Amino acid sequence: MCHPWVMPSATAADLMRSLGLDVDGPARWGAQPASQASGVFVVETGAPRPSAPLDMVEIRRWLDRVPGLLVDGQPATQSTLARRLASFWVPGQTLLYVGRSSKSLAPRVAALYATELGHRRPHPGGHWLKTLLDLPRLRLWWAETDAPEEYEDAVLSAFAESVPSDARPALPAGTPLLPWANLASPTGAVRETGLRAALLDPHEAPARTSDIHRSDPSRTIRRRSPSSVAATPRTGRPPASRAAPARAGGRPDRQAPTHVTAEGLEATQVELERLRTVERPLVVARIKHARELGDLRENADYEAARHEQSFLEGRILELEHRLRTAVVIRSEARSSISMGSRVGYEIDGVAGTLTIVGSTESDPAAGLISAVSPVGRALLGHRVGDDVVVSTPVAEITYRILEVG
Repeated sequence: MCHPWVMPSATAADLMRSLGLDVDGPARWGAQPASQASGVFVVETGAPRPSAPLDMVEIRRWLDRVPGLLVDGQPATQSTLARRLASFWVPGQTLLYVGRSSKSLAPRVAALYATELGHRRPHPGGHWLKTLLDLPRLRLWWAETDAPEEYEDAVLSAFAESVPSDARPALPAGTPLLPWANLASPTGAVRETGLRAALLDPHEAPARTSDIHRSDPSRTIRRRSPSSVAATPRTGRPPASRAAPARAGGRPDRQAPTHVTAEGLEATQVELERLRTVERPLVVARIKHARELGDLRENADYEAARHEQSFLEGRILELEHRLRTAVVIRSEARSSISMGSRVGYEIDGVAGTLTIVGSTESDPAAGLISAVSPVGRALLGHRVGDDVVVSTPVAEITYRILEVG
């Protein structure tokens, strides 16, 4: 019985043609596009699949190459990594990856083929594709254009619009709707996968490999220098003498906490919800309308809408990071000034109040002073009755502490 979400959908070539692109292809996975010009390319499956056809052997090899890979801050296992990859699969959609090159399509696609899973070089874009069982069935389409970034974004937007509404609830919430192997868009929208240290650090040089076709040994050519052979153990793990730094070595990222008041946390949540549910759809609609006006190369409305989207997605990422690292400043009685303290003070006989907050909430005009500002740093730890001298670029100011709450 057919999965209810597997339904006829626009092919990659159809989406590209709908944008006015002159499409070439298809070529099978491993073949080079016959183009040395700039342009966009897409990778698609031959037929829609209800779930990701993952190759567990390749996933195991990925973990052997990158033993520090984390899923939600925990060391990845074969099963947890596979489940996370599978959760982003869009049932019924054949388009898996959209890429571009501002110089030449053929070398960029060759770099995609040649990069071993887990390495950053020569080009890590679309590396999730290497975890699929049916690589030989993947197809490549391409189109030459001197506006590759604009058309890449347009293809990604067209893909998002083509996904049926009943397929969306099963996908991870709070992330942009992208083809399965795209992890970011040209406008700055980044998919939060929960994976960390998934690729070796850039200075961890891979063996020089050209892996043109994983499932066809007759088309696979491997070239390894003697030094790279000696430096790479049979286990696939990096040797101790060239160990990657802590980020790639199995320890979770230690993100500095973002200190916020309860009010500041609520304001952040409200703003993020508004940007996601109101502003983002409006910008997407403006981009769609501008795209319908014609050629993207000289389309000022489209360019302005894309810049607006880039700014919006950057703000969303900033707020999401703030919430992930938020530590709420608790209101409690204190005898000395600390984060969250409301301070009554006097300067030359003139009284005032201020509140010590985290840097993200700083608003001096409203009396919210960052704990890392010169005034905030100087006041921390002091008590009622203390005189605190604060050096500023203009002069030294003496704060007499009248109240700490």
